[in-house]
Amino acid sequence: MTTPPPAPIAHPVHTPITAQLLRGAIELEHTERGLLPHRLPARARAQGADAQLLMAESQPSGVRLALRTRATAIELDTLPTKRVYVGTPARPDGLYDLLVDGRPVARGSVPCGNTLTIDMTTGAIEYRPGEPGTVRFTGLSPDIKDVEIWLPHNETTELVALRTDAPVEPVLDRGRAVWLHHGSSISHGTDAASPATTWPALAASLGGAELVNLGFGGGALLDPFTARTMRDTAADLISVKIGINVVNADLMRRRAFVPAVHGFLDTIRDGHPDAPLLVISPILCPIHEDTPGPCAPDPAELAAGRLRFLATGDPAERASGKLTLSVIREELAALVAARSAYDPNIHYLDGRSLYGEQDATELPLPDALHPDAATHRRMGERFAQLAFKEGAFAAGRR
Repeated sequence: MTTPPPAPIAHPVHTPITAQLLRGAIELEHTERGLLPHRLPARARAQGADAQLLMAESQPSGVRLALRTRATAIELDTLPTKRVYVGTPARPDGLYDLLVDGRPVARGSVPCGNTLTIDMTTGAIEYRPGEPGTVRFTGLSPDIKDVEIWLPHNETTELVALRTDAPVEPVLDRGRAVWLHHGSSISHGTDAASPATTWPALAASLGGAELVNLGFGGGALLDPFTARTMRDTAADLISVKIGINVVNADLMRRRAFVPAVHGFLDTIRDGHPDAPLLVISPILCPIHEDTPGPCAPDPAELAAGRLRFLATGDPAERASGKLTLSVIREELAALVAARSAYDPNIHYLDGRSLYGEQDATELPLPDALHPDAATHRRMGERFAQLAFKEGAFAAGRR
């Protein structure tokens, strides 16, 4: 016997969704339906961002509604955009995490919405429009409380309407340090259990920080417009996780990589000259440790209805400057060491301290590229310990 969905709020309080109620977004776009949170500003999106990055930055990883209220019931209308990959199993609906006073209380989803059908073998994309839906949370305490609704980290989400059974107001500034982080799909949250359990979200919670997550699936490519976005975003603590996308896109050679990283960091420093700046090298990824990109879906696995990646480069090409993860770690460690002579607030963290060889034996990457939910939790806990408690961010928290 299935449990019927909760009944709609009988006499709802309608609250306009504004920037004051949102955290983690860089910009809000007014659409025909409502508001679309972006994690890159319009100027950056217009400067050569490709379809993959535009899709990734519109997926609101780390973006959440933050409300102070006595409401016992909350309804949020949204218009999600679902992704369907040809030849692979249907993806689950994006999840909304409800936190009350910092503690996870409930999850929900919106099953309807727009659909993007993507053929990874040809790159073809078909768009089909859909209708909004509602995620409801009921049975909350009538006491005054801080409520956060974390939006699906992997599903573009237009915010349409907010209804409650009691008035809401923005959450007051809790004096927490703002942590601005940039990285790849791993930081974006691919294969995490839910938006509040991506490794950056977990680390921020454990470290007592307010997260602004600029992790973009396939989009950590040292783009100057991303560096300028970071330069112009208020932050107390900053980290950049560099390497895996540069390798699996086969984007540049060793000669171009080092100056590009310097330029990226220089731009961030233009806006944040003294903030703790942590450079994180890639976590262990066996297929790319010593084999260059490009990375591609394994055709045999795809034919069997499974998504698994492989490295298609030739290890011999390392001699001509092709990048692998081991090369990138070597270069990043040397680069940070050199910069530390004039920048005492720059730090380096080897990504294998978050996920290394022993972890790969216990928790192998399911698709050879992305961590699973258990690994996201492990990485978040380790980062909180290594960065917030012991390392680069320990002295930078408010």
